Amino acid sequence: MVNEDQTGVYDPNRDWGWNWQPTYVQNGALYYPGTLPETQAVKEFFYKHRNIAGAQSYHNYGGMILRGPGAAQDDKYYSRKDVQVYDALGKTGERMLPGYNYIVIHKDLYTVFGGEIDFFALTRGIYTFSNELMTTYKLFNEKSPSSGFGRNDEYYEFDKLLLFGDAYVPWKEFDHPQFGKIEIGGAKKNYTRNHPGFLLLEDAHRNAAFTIFHAYHTPKLEFVDVSTKSLGDGLTEVVATVWNSRIIPTHSDHDVKYAVNRPDYIRLEGAEVITGMRILDKDFNVTVEQKYKPYQIEIPTIDGMSEVRVKWIVKGNPKNAKIVVDSEKGGYLERKL
Repeated sequence: MVNEDQTGVYDPNRDWGWNWQPTYVQNGALYYPGTLPETQAVKEFFYKHRNIAGAQSYHNYGGMILRGPGAAQDDKYYSRKDVQVYDALGKTGERMLPGYNYIVIHKDLYTVFGGEIDFFALTRGIYTFSNELMTTYKLFNEKSPSSGFGRNDEYYEFDKLLLFGDAYVPWKEFDHPQFGKIEIGGAKKNYTRNHPGFLLLEDAHRNAAFTIFHAYHTPKLEFVDVSTKSLGDGLTEVVATVWNSRIIPTHSDHDVKYAVNRPDYIRLEGAEVITGMRILDKDFNVTVEQKYKPYQIEIPTIDGMSEVRVKWIVKGNPKNAKIVVDSEKGGYLERKL
């Protein structure tokens, strides 16, 4: 069939429910966020799995590690604290991926409304990157004198020297039944935007390694200290310190500000709790009391490479009690006294 498709295009990276704009503003957005079932399926997966702390997607061509925001008006939602996390991951990614640049979409590329990155980052508090695979740097491991695969004669040189002419089909005349005399030839469909031949393996490995590095730095919580002390008159003090040994916090700063996910819980089970509190400064004994459910202390976030300290006052000897850490993105752990 000829021209059987409707006018316009559908872009599954312009179809997300954050700062979505109609097609006349952002081509490819279609009718409303999540018009087609593929986007809806991914969105539903993320909403059902509230433990997701990091996400990456791969696109083809550009040699870029992209982070949000896609539009300038959303800069205000990327706090300095969150950007520090992105920078720690993205700048390491630049070292892992020679020729790639870690950049901000709207500042360094172009404006994207309704993009997947901002949807995950700003509706779910997930630290998200998109990697644009393949770059002309990889052809000869040097910066290209010109930009864009369509205007770069390095592709012809690379084909001649390293692919032995396999990337292009010689032009030849063809008598087309509808258009008459035409010419057929040029670059094969897997050339320029995609990795030519042997370059795929290395770049796939490096990008996978960056994804693993990102995953490694999702929150990992552990107890570093638990102590008890008798206060007299049948009262005991219980103190616990929980450490996040990774770069990514249990909640992004954006998540904390807009209460995207529930707080982390650190609770004392199996003891009669009189009062519970978070210790902000142990030297000056600065604390914040947990007035509602004192046995379960609510922690807005546990920052990367940081600790939180909590304290309970309980009746009697809590020798059979246990401390539980319950975090949607940091995991679940417990420690008996």
